[in-house]
Amino acid sequence: MLDLQFGQATDFGKVRTNNEDAMGSFIPSSRQQARSHGYLFAVADGVGGLDLGEVAAATAISVLTSEFAGAQAGTMLVSLLPRLIQHANAAVHDCTLAPQYRGKRMATTLVACAIRHDQAIVSHVGDSRCYLVRNGHAKQITQDHTWVNQQRKLGLISAAEIAASEARHVLIRSLGPELFVSPDTAALTLQSGDVIVLSTDGVHDEMSDRAIAGIVSQNKAIDEIARELVDRAVEIDGGDNATAQVIRVRAVEQMGMYRGRPYALPS
Repeated sequence: MLDLQFGQATDFGKVRTNNEDAMGSFIPSSRQQARSHGYLFAVADGVGGLDLGEVAAATAISVLTSEFAGAQAGTMLVSLLPRLIQHANAAVHDCTLAPQYRGKRMATTLVACAIRHDQAIVSHVGDSRCYLVRNGHAKQITQDHTWVNQQRKLGLISAAEIAASEARHVLIRSLGPELFVSPDTAALTLQSGDVIVLSTDGVHDEMSDRAIAGIVSQNKAIDEIARELVDRAVEIDGGDNATAQVIRVRAVEQMGMYRGRPYALPS
């Protein structure tokens, strides 16, 4: 049976007077629901410089988690998650049309991870990230939807130049500005002992992959690890809100597929 431990933490940082980050989760209430729906974890970062980043982030998380909970049992997560992110995008876009927000601009990043059996589906828009930490080494699963990262893919800028660029936070994709958005989605096969980290840029901008892996690989309570991850980022800089969710995989339920239907493999 899938067995997870989950912790999360957020901080205003040293400069901001409000927190435009948001986070949410869906934790199944029974073993049956763990098999039929699975778990969901999500982090959003309202875009600074616009009017209502905190509203955009909170709206995206609320829509994503509530619709995940109400999804049909057994729905394939690889198709469900990007569809729900599209619904979240439409909800943020619609907020700009509401009377109380008329004329306001808002946008948010979003990274979400749904887990069922031994599979994790990661879908994201923007520069909030997902890392997989396995055997003490961190692997970045998501690729930032930023102007500088696009330039790096084209070979026009180096990783070192990205770190020093004043344009490193300029997004080319986010939730809210357009009626439709295209999230990137990846599938992972999990192993016992894996740790998944979802973070906003207030965390991963300040810390190397090695530093993140070192913190989350400690033998500590998962809430303490999430708090240490955020506190360390704020200690280093603190110029932005910082948020992290940490999911420790203690056991997985290995599954096979037959005619499109999953079945448990013998242990």
